[in-house]
Amino acid sequence: MFKKFSLGLLALASALSFAKAQDKKDFVKYINSQHDWVDAVFNTLTPKEKVAQLFLVRAHTNLGQKYIDSVAQVVQDEHLGGLVVFQGGPVRHVDMFNRYQSLSKVPLMITFDGEWGLGMRMPDSTLSFPYQMTLGAVQDNQLIYRMGREVALDFHRIGMHFNFAPDVDINNNPKNPVIGIRSFGDNKYNVTKKAKAYMDGMVDGGILASIKHFPGHGDTDVDSHYDLPKLPFDKTRLDTLELYPFKELIKAGAPAVMVAHMNIPILDDTPNMPSSISKKVVTDLLRNELGFKGLTVTDAMDMKGVKKFFPNGEADVQAIIAGHDLLEVSENSKRAIDLILKAIEEGRISQADIDARVKRVLAAKLWLGLDKYQATPQQNLYADLHRTSAVQLIDELSNAAITALNSTEKLKSLKKDLPTAIINVGVAANQTFQNELASGLTNETQYFVPDSLSKDDMKRLVKEIKKNKQYIIAVHDTRLRPRPTMQLNENVQNLMKKFAKKSILTLFTNVYALDGVEASKKAKTILLAYQNDAFMQQAAAKTILGQNVPKGKLPVTINKKFKYGQGK
Repeated sequence: MFKKFSLGLLALASALSFAKAQDKKDFVKYINSQHDWVDAVFNTLTPKEKVAQLFLVRAHTNLGQKYIDSVAQVVQDEHLGGLVVFQGGPVRHVDMFNRYQSLSKVPLMITFDGEWGLGMRMPDSTLSFPYQMTLGAVQDNQLIYRMGREVALDFHRIGMHFNFAPDVDINNNPKNPVIGIRSFGDNKYNVTKKAKAYMDGMVDGGILASIKHFPGHGDTDVDSHYDLPKLPFDKTRLDTLELYPFKELIKAGAPAVMVAHMNIPILDDTPNMPSSISKKVVTDLLRNELGFKGLTVTDAMDMKGVKKFFPNGEADVQAIIAGHDLLEVSENSKRAIDLILKAIEEGRISQADIDARVKRVLAAKLWLGLDKYQATPQQNLYADLHRTSAVQLIDELSNAAITALNSTEKLKSLKKDLPTAIINVGVAANQTFQNELASGLTNETQYFVPDSLSKDDMKRLVKEIKKNKQYIIAVHDTRLRPRPTMQLNENVQNLMKKFAKKSILTLFTNVYALDGVEASKKAKTILLAYQNDAFMQQAAAKTILGQNVPKGKLPVTINKKFKYGQGK
């Protein structure tokens, strides 16, 4: 890696350069300034190695040693700019990072898609913070800033540098198959404020953040992983809604913008042109019209939304022509680099443009401290990634997100010693919610309602449940990424409706799914917990037991009855 030729003279030059540089907090200004270390590294690179600095290769540790070795060979042979990290475990990841860095001529920039922290890709061995939709309900944005700082600590500890977050898409299409819970909601002002808090926390913590998915992926009904979504909106609509968070956050100093794979005819009428590789979108709109001077990065280049109509590496060439600094996960980086070199020879791409982008990427590495790269230690890794401050903040965020709709009457009238039925839908055994209530109530009975509930079984179960004096209904959604609808058996729906008026109806699912829960039309008290994770189950149980006051507000409009901003 670069330390092979980083001699004392170069270290001194770096220190002098840094002393003369602009305030390091202003990342955008920093990467557009001259730095001796950047120039020194740049001058060692061949034309092929310069182009390679613009590529980020996929890295896993859950696909076997052969896969890890194959990426190591790519790092060694192609001298790419960095990694995009996916599934695996933290200890294995650290081993992999240290190995790849030792093989790299220039220190690698290690990126990660961690909208809710490391747990988004490593859920079984690291902490997850709440989904952005859950955070959309939180009224204290300082908590979200603190989350950004904690995420930055995690990134530093594991040896990563750049988080592809926050998601600033305005999710105003409830049927959106790819954004949904990844968005802060459907109100552009709320989305912008919360995204800024998260972004600022990460950047103040010393890592890079990328707002996404430009120019706005919230109102699509096609997943760009599988096809090319089309946005038919006019420029006024885009300017006033989709683009609003991007414009505001660019003014606030956003370090990077990720551009989505979407076809937007009003911005570029080239047939089947994805926005991610459109010069009219990346250079004309983002760079020139909005004045963005930070790093631009594509969404993953192996997604069908971009390669379907531009196969065999042409999408990579088009992405560079469009004006990008970084290309995420090319299908074949070796092929792409060769095609880009050919395009430079043919005059399709300017060498001066390539050089400017390479220097921006190198300056970003300098800002991150990679000129003084050191291997990441394994000792105490697991404990450091489960530190008390992060665990406590997750609890604070969870408590703050719990949202009460209609009224809090049933919460206030709950008696801990009365016979209480806990009617559980979607799970077959106790989870955190049930265990917490069992320890806080002196006379509770758990009833588990199967998905296949028959009419006769429903009648028998209703008879049993009626023996109690108080009722709590819990609807759990155990899907990894909960969709906006849940398929509930008609008999299950009818059972819930029979107890709805007397119950605290508690939902651990995508907030949009409330619209399909018929009991919500009758329930006096509804508690929204937004997701099925243990920390949200604990927060809901604490709220029912009087240990937490629900302060959350709906981050989206669900239907005519339940609208954005509601909450008791």
